[in-house]
Amino acid sequence: MSMVFAPRLAESAPTSHVGASWSPYDNNGGTCVAIAGADYCVIAADTRMSTGFSILTRDYSKIHHITEKCVLASSGFQADVRSLQKNLDARHQIYQHQHSKQMSCPAMAQLLSNTLYYKRFFPYYSFNVLGGLDNEGKGCVYTYDAVGSYERSGYSSQGSGQTLIMPVLDNQLKSASPLVLPPRESSTPLTESEAVDLIKDTFASAAERDIYTGDGVEIVIINKEGIRRETMALKRD
Repeated sequence: MSMVFAPRLAESAPTSHVGASWSPYDNNGGTCVAIAGADYCVIAADTRMSTGFSILTRDYSKIHHITEKCVLASSGFQADVRSLQKNLDARHQIYQHQHSKQMSCPAMAQLLSNTLYYKRFFPYYSFNVLGGLDNEGKGCVYTYDAVGSYERSGYSSQGSGQTLIMPVLDNQLKSASPLVLPPRESSTPLTESEAVDLIKDTFASAAERDIYTGDGVEIVIINKEGIRRETMALKRD
Protein backbone atom coordinates (compact mmCIF):
# COMPACT_ATOMS: atom_id res chain seq x y z
CA MET A 1 0.00 0.00 0.00
CA SER A 2 1.38 3.38 -0.97
CA MET A 3 1.10 6.28 1.44
CA VAL A 4 0.60 9.91 0.46
CA PHE A 5 2.08 12.54 2.74
CA ALA A 6 0.60 16.04 2.72
CA PRO A 7 3.22 18.82 2.78
CA ARG A 8 3.78 20.27 6.24
CA LEU A 9 2.64 23.87 6.46
CA ALA A 10 5.02 26.34 8.00
CA GLU A 11 4.03 27.30 11.51
CA SER A 12 2.85 30.87 11.70
CA ALA A 13 2.76 33.23 14.61
CA PRO A 14 -0.53 33.56 16.49
CA THR A 15 -2.84 36.09 14.88
CA SER A 16 -4.51 37.44 17.97
CA HIS A 17 -6.27 40.69 17.18
CA VAL A 18 -5.81 41.79 20.78
CA GLY A 19 -2.03 41.43 20.64
CA ALA A 20 -1.74 42.91 17.15
CA SER A 21 -3.64 46.09 18.04
CA TRP A 22 -2.13 46.75 21.47
CA SER A 23 -0.60 50.17 21.97
CA PRO A 24 1.06 51.78 24.99
CA TYR A 25 -0.96 54.92 24.24
CA ASP A 26 -4.59 55.95 24.28
CA ASN A 27 -6.19 59.25 23.35
CA ASN A 28 -8.67 60.41 25.96
CA GLY A 29 -9.69 63.48 23.97
CA GLY A 30 -10.52 66.89 25.35
CA THR A 31 -9.68 70.46 24.42
CA CYS A 32 -7.56 73.16 26.10
CA VAL A 33 -7.52 76.90 25.35
CA ALA A 34 -5.47 79.78 26.77
CA ILE A 35 -5.47 83.54 26.17
CA ALA A 36 -2.96 86.02 27.59
CA GLY A 37 -3.59 89.72 28.18
CA ALA A 38 -1.62 92.67 29.44
CA ASP A 39 -1.96 91.67 33.10
CA TYR A 40 -3.84 88.37 33.13
CA CYS A 41 -4.00 84.87 31.65
CA VAL A 42 -7.13 82.78 31.12
CA ILE A 43 -6.71 79.04 30.63
CA ALA A 44 -9.57 76.58 30.19
CA ALA A 45 -10.29 72.92 29.42
CA ASP A 46 -13.38 70.78 29.10
CA THR A 47 -14.19 68.07 31.67
CA ARG A 48 -15.03 65.07 29.45
CA MET A 49 -12.62 62.11 29.35
CA SER A 50 -13.28 59.50 26.66
CA THR A 51 -11.79 56.44 25.04
CA GLY A 52 -12.98 55.50 21.59
CA PHE A 53 -16.74 56.12 21.55
CA SER A 54 -17.14 55.67 25.32
CA ILE A 55 -17.24 58.41 27.94
CA LEU A 56 -15.20 57.40 30.98
CA THR A 57 -16.16 60.38 33.14
CA ARG A 58 -17.92 63.71 32.65
CA ASP A 59 -16.14 65.54 35.49
CA TYR A 60 -12.38 65.23 34.97
CA SER A 61 -10.12 68.26 35.43
CA LYS A 62 -7.42 68.67 32.77
CA ILE A 63 -5.95 71.74 34.52
CA HIS A 64 -3.09 71.40 36.98
CA HIS A 65 -1.90 74.21 39.28
CA ILE A 66 1.89 74.12 39.40
CA THR A 67 2.68 77.43 41.11
CA GLU A 68 0.75 80.45 42.34
CA LYS A 69 1.22 82.10 38.93
CA CYS A 70 1.47 79.14 36.56
CA VAL A 71 -1.13 76.61 35.39
CA LEU A 72 -0.84 73.67 32.99
CA ALA A 73 -3.68 72.35 30.81
CA SER A 74 -3.16 69.05 28.97
CA SER A 75 -5.05 66.83 26.55
CA GLY A 76 -4.13 63.45 25.11
CA PHE A 77 -3.38 60.30 27.13
CA GLN A 78 -4.31 61.20 30.69
CA ALA A 79 -2.09 58.53 32.28
CA ASP A 80 0.93 60.14 30.61
CA VAL A 81 -0.39 63.57 31.57
CA ARG A 82 -0.59 62.56 35.23
CA SER A 83 2.95 61.17 35.11
CA LEU A 84 4.17 64.43 33.55
CA GLN A 85 2.43 66.49 36.24
CA LYS A 86 4.06 64.47 39.03
CA ASN A 87 7.45 64.90 37.37
CA LEU A 88 7.04 68.68 37.18
CA ASP A 89 5.77 68.88 40.77
CA ALA A 90 8.81 66.96 42.02
CA ARG A 91 11.25 69.14 40.09
CA HIS A 92 9.50 72.28 41.28
CA GLN A 93 9.69 71.12 44.88
CA ILE A 94 13.44 70.56 44.52
CA TYR A 95 13.77 74.06 43.02
CA GLN A 96 11.91 75.59 45.97
CA HIS A 97 14.20 73.85 48.48
CA GLN A 98 17.29 75.07 46.63
CA HIS A 99 16.20 78.65 45.92
CA SER A 100 13.59 79.38 48.62
CA LYS A 101 11.10 80.67 46.05
CA GLN A 102 8.70 79.41 43.44
CA MET A 103 9.71 78.98 39.82
CA SER A 104 8.60 81.71 37.41
CA CYS A 105 6.26 80.86 34.55
CA PRO A 106 8.94 81.35 31.82
CA ALA A 107 11.31 79.10 33.79
CA MET A 108 8.58 76.47 34.16
CA ALA A 109 7.97 76.72 30.40
CA GLN A 110 11.63 75.86 29.75
CA LEU A 111 11.53 73.03 32.30
CA LEU A 112 8.45 71.54 30.62
CA SER A 113 10.17 71.73 27.25
CA ASN A 114 13.28 69.97 28.60
CA THR A 115 11.17 67.29 30.30
CA LEU A 116 9.23 66.51 27.12
CA TYR A 117 12.38 66.49 24.98
CA TYR A 118 14.15 64.12 27.37
CA LYS A 119 11.37 61.58 26.64
CA ARG A 120 11.38 62.17 22.89
CA PHE A 121 12.15 58.53 21.98
CA PHE A 122 9.16 57.28 23.99
CA PRO A 123 7.25 60.55 24.42
CA TYR A 124 4.55 61.54 26.82
CA TYR A 125 1.41 61.40 24.66
CA SER A 126 0.29 64.79 25.92
CA PHE A 127 -0.39 68.11 24.25
CA ASN A 128 0.10 70.98 26.64
CA VAL A 129 -0.69 74.65 27.10
CA LEU A 130 1.08 76.47 29.92
CA GLY A 131 -0.29 79.80 31.10
CA GLY A 132 0.40 82.33 33.82
CA LEU A 133 2.16 85.60 34.61
CA ASP A 134 5.79 86.38 33.85
CA ASN A 135 8.25 88.25 36.09
CA GLU A 136 6.82 91.60 34.96
CA GLY A 137 3.23 90.60 35.74
CA LYS A 138 2.28 90.23 32.07
CA GLY A 139 0.15 87.35 30.86
CA CYS A 140 1.97 84.58 28.99
CA VAL A 141 0.89 81.48 27.09
CA TYR A 142 3.25 78.70 25.96
CA THR A 143 2.12 76.02 23.54
CA TYR A 144 3.89 72.69 22.94
CA ASP A 145 4.08 69.67 20.71
CA ALA A 146 4.61 66.17 22.13
CA VAL A 147 8.43 66.33 22.10
CA GLY A 148 8.99 69.74 23.67
CA SER A 149 9.07 72.28 20.85
CA TYR A 150 7.33 75.38 22.18
CA GLU A 151 6.71 79.07 21.63
CA ARG A 152 5.21 81.95 23.54
CA SER A 153 2.11 83.45 22.00
CA GLY A 154 -0.93 85.50 22.93
CA TYR A 155 -3.31 82.57 22.59
CA SER A 156 -3.33 78.86 21.81
CA SER A 157 -5.41 75.70 21.77
CA GLN A 158 -4.59 71.99 22.01
CA GLY A 159 -6.57 68.78 21.83
CA SER A 160 -9.35 67.22 19.81
CA GLY A 161 -11.18 70.54 19.29
CA GLN A 162 -8.08 72.49 18.26
CA THR A 163 -8.95 72.54 14.55
CA LEU A 164 -12.36 74.01 15.39
CA ILE A 165 -11.22 76.61 17.92
CA MET A 166 -7.97 77.99 16.44
CA PRO A 167 -9.63 79.46 13.31
CA VAL A 168 -12.04 81.37 15.57
CA LEU A 169 -9.21 82.67 17.74
CA ASP A 170 -7.19 83.65 14.66
CA ASN A 171 -10.17 85.50 13.24
CA GLN A 172 -10.82 87.41 16.47
CA LEU A 173 -7.27 88.04 17.68
CA LYS A 174 -4.85 88.03 14.75
CA SER A 175 -4.72 91.20 12.67
CA ALA A 176 -4.54 90.97 8.89
CA SER A 177 -1.67 93.47 8.99
CA PRO A 178 1.46 92.45 10.89
CA LEU A 179 2.12 96.17 11.51
CA VAL A 180 -0.95 96.38 13.75
CA LEU A 181 -0.60 93.13 15.73
CA PRO A 182 2.29 90.78 14.88
CA PRO A 183 1.19 87.15 14.44
CA ARG A 184 3.31 86.03 17.41
CA GLU A 185 2.46 88.87 19.78
CA SER A 186 2.87 87.69 23.37
CA SER A 187 -0.45 89.14 24.52
CA THR A 188 -3.85 90.07 23.13
CA PRO A 189 -5.69 93.40 23.36
CA LEU A 190 -8.72 91.82 25.06
CA THR A 191 -9.81 92.69 28.56
CA GLU A 192 -10.07 89.87 31.08
CA SER A 193 -13.86 89.62 30.83
CA GLU A 194 -13.73 89.66 27.02
CA ALA A 195 -11.22 86.80 27.04
CA VAL A 196 -13.43 84.73 29.34
CA ASP A 197 -16.49 85.36 27.13
CA LEU A 198 -14.53 84.43 23.99
CA ILE A 199 -13.35 81.16 25.55
CA LYS A 200 -16.91 80.28 26.58
CA ASP A 201 -18.12 80.94 23.03
CA THR A 202 -15.39 78.81 21.44
CA PHE A 203 -16.09 75.86 23.76
CA ALA A 204 -19.84 76.07 23.17
CA SER A 205 -19.16 75.97 19.43
CA ALA A 206 -16.59 73.13 19.60
CA ALA A 207 -18.92 70.98 21.72
CA GLU A 208 -21.46 71.03 18.87
CA ARG A 209 -19.02 69.38 16.45
CA ASP A 210 -16.46 67.43 18.50
CA ILE A 211 -17.72 64.36 20.37
CA TYR A 212 -14.64 64.35 22.64
CA THR A 213 -15.36 67.87 23.95
CA GLY A 214 -18.31 68.45 26.22
CA ASP A 215 -20.09 68.12 29.58
CA GLY A 216 -18.47 71.20 31.12
CA VAL A 217 -15.60 73.65 30.85
CA GLU A 218 -13.28 74.67 33.70
CA ILE A 219 -11.91 78.21 33.39
CA VAL A 220 -8.97 79.45 35.46
CA ILE A 221 -8.15 83.17 35.57
CA ILE A 222 -4.68 84.21 36.77
CA ASN A 223 -3.99 87.86 37.61
CA LYS A 224 -2.15 89.95 40.22
CA GLU A 225 -4.87 89.18 42.77
CA GLY A 226 -4.30 85.43 42.49
CA ILE A 227 -6.12 82.54 40.83
CA ARG A 228 -9.85 82.09 40.56
CA ARG A 229 -11.94 79.38 38.92
CA GLU A 230 -15.19 79.42 36.95
CA THR A 231 -17.23 76.63 35.36
CA MET A 232 -19.77 76.47 32.56
CA ALA A 233 -21.97 73.57 31.45
CA LEU A 234 -21.62 72.18 27.92
CA LYS A 235 -23.52 69.60 25.89
CA ARG A 236 -23.76 66.18 27.55
CA ASP A 237 -24.65 64.12 24.45
